[in-house]
Amino acid sequence: MVDLKKEPFSLSDSDVMWVEETLSSMTLEEKAGQVFCPMGFTSDENVLRHLVCEVGVGGLMYRADSAANIRKTHETIQNLSKIPLLLAANTEAGGDGLAFEGTSFGQPMAVAATDDPENAYRMGYVAAKEGAALGLNWSFAPIVDIDLEFHNPITNVRTFGSDPDRVIANASRYMDGARENGVAVAIKHFPGDGVDERDQHILTSVNSLSTDEWDRTYGKVYSTLIAKGAQTVMAGHIAQPAYVAALKPDATDEEKLLPASLNPVLLTGLLRKKLRFNGLICTDSTPMVGFTAAMPRAKAIPSAIAAGADMILFNKDLEEDFGFLMAGLKNGILSVARLDEAVTRILGTKAALGLHKKKSDGTLVPGEERLGEVGCAQHRAWAEEVAEKSITLVRDKQNLLPISPAKYKRVYLNAIQKDMSPENPVVTRWKELFEKEGFEVTVRDRRVGITVQDYMTDQLSPEKAALMHEMYRSVGEARNAYDLYVYICNMENASNNTTLRLNWNVAFGLGDDAPWLVQEVPVLMISTAYPYHLFDAPMVKTYINAYSTRPDFCEAVMERIMGRAAFTGVSPVDPFCGKEYLK
Repeated sequence: MVDLKKEPFSLSDSDVMWVEETLSSMTLEEKAGQVFCPMGFTSDENVLRHLVCEVGVGGLMYRADSAANIRKTHETIQNLSKIPLLLAANTEAGGDGLAFEGTSFGQPMAVAATDDPENAYRMGYVAAKEGAALGLNWSFAPIVDIDLEFHNPITNVRTFGSDPDRVIANASRYMDGARENGVAVAIKHFPGDGVDERDQHILTSVNSLSTDEWDRTYGKVYSTLIAKGAQTVMAGHIAQPAYVAALKPDATDEEKLLPASLNPVLLTGLLRKKLRFNGLICTDSTPMVGFTAAMPRAKAIPSAIAAGADMILFNKDLEEDFGFLMAGLKNGILSVARLDEAVTRILGTKAALGLHKKKSDGTLVPGEERLGEVGCAQHRAWAEEVAEKSITLVRDKQNLLPISPAKYKRVYLNAIQKDMSPENPVVTRWKELFEKEGFEVTVRDRRVGITVQDYMTDQLSPEKAALMHEMYRSVGEARNAYDLYVYICNMENASNNTTLRLNWNVAFGLGDDAPWLVQEVPVLMISTAYPYHLFDAPMVKTYINAYSTRPDFCEAVMERIMGRAAFTGVSPVDPFCGKEYLK
C-alpha cells in the first residue's frame, strides 16, 4: 500500500479521498493509460484528444518550442483531460528546456563552477517559474549523476561535478527553487550515471561501484535528496551489479546486468526499501537502446511496471505499448494490484501538486499575461552572473594572459566542433569578439583536408594548395605568419555519442590543425563544453573551461583573457583526468 500522508505526498484527508475515489472510478484500461508519458510532437487538437481522452495518458513531455505555442498546447491538453496531466520538460539548466525564449544558465557544471549553490537555487527557481508560466508542473531535473569517468560522453557538463557533496548542495538548492514554484522534480538517473564511459542511450551502461562505494557516493546523494522530499525519481537504463548481488545473492549474471528501469532488485529492493523512497518512479526514455536491448518490448513494458516503475517515459509506438501492457496484465507479468499501486502514486503526485484543485478552478495553465516571465530581465541577469563567475582558468604555464592586439595582433582561430564550416555561428561569434578587440583574425576552414590522392596530383584546388603549403612550410614561416593560435573546442555532449575526444584533421603525422607548434607560437585553448580536453591536448600550456557556448559565456571569457576581469571559476571536476603527468 502507498502511504499518501507521508513524504513526498503529504496529502490531506480530502486529497487522499480524491486519489482513492478517482482510482476506484477508473476502468482497467484507464489505469493502464495513466502509466504512459509519451513525447509530445504536435499541437493538433485531434491528436491530443486521442492521447488524452482515448488512451488517457498520465503525462506528456514537449521539447522546446516558442513560449506561446507551448502555453497554448498545454492549455488544450489540460482542457481536454478528465484527470489533469503531469506536463514535463528537460529544464535541467533553466527555462530554455521548454521555451526558445527561456533563460539558460549554461549548464549545471557552470553553476557548480561558481562555487555558490545559491546559483543552483536560481537555476531551479527560473526553470520552474518560467515553466510554470506555460503550464509545466514536472521538471526532469536536477541531474544528480556524479562525473567520475572523464571519458563518459553524456554526463560531464550536465552534472554538478565529481564531488557528491557538491552535487547534493547544488541539487538541493535547485529543488528549493522548483518547490517554490509548485513544480515537482525528478532526480536522475538512478542508480547513477557517470561511472561507465559509455552512454545508456545506445546500450545498458553499468554503474560498477561496490556497494560501499555506491553508498558513499550515489547512495548519499539519493538518500539525502529523498529525505529532503524529492517527489519523483527517474530510473536510468543503468545496471548496478554489486547491489543486485548483495540484495539477491542467487541473482544470475543476466539479472545483475539488467538495467534499473527493469530491475525489481534495484527499484523495489534498493530504492523503495533500503532508501525508503515513497514517491513516483519514472523510467528514462524507453526507446533508448539501454532499455530496448534488455528484453523483448512486449515483456519489457509490463515488466518495468512490475519491477517498481510507476510511469513509462516515451514510446516506440504508444498503441503497441498500451497493448503490451494490457497483455502483460492478462498473462501474469503484471498484477492489477501492482498497477493500482503505480496509478495511486501518479494520482498522489498530481494531488500533491494541487492539480485536481487547479482543474476545478481552471488554473492548470496560466493566462497569456504570464508569458512575460519567460526570459525576463531579472532571470537573464542571474544567468549572466553565472557566466561571469564560472569561467575557469585551468592553467597558464606560459604566462600568456592577459593578451592584447599590441602583443598578439595576428590570431589564427581554429574551432573544433562537429560542424566544420567557418560560417558556423559559433565560429563567427568568436571571430567577431576577437576582431572587436582589434585583433586580425584568420579562420581555419576545417572542411578542407588532405588525402593520399592529393599528394599524387599537381591539380590541387586553391584551398587545398594553401593547406598543403601550411603543412609543409618551415617553422620560421609558421612563426612569422601568426602571433597567437586560438583553439575553440566546442565538443558538446549529446545523446547517442560514443566519445567526445578531440579529432584533428591530420595527414601523415604532419599536424595540419593539431597544436603541433606549441613550442613555436603561443597557443590558447578554450573549451566551451567538455571540460577534459587536456587529455588529448596536454601540450597546450594555456587552457580555459567555459562550460557553455552561449554568447554571455563567450563574452565573459573575452573579458578575462583581455585582463579586464578575474577568473573566479572553481573546477567541479579534475580537468587533469587523474593523470599526474597532465598537471
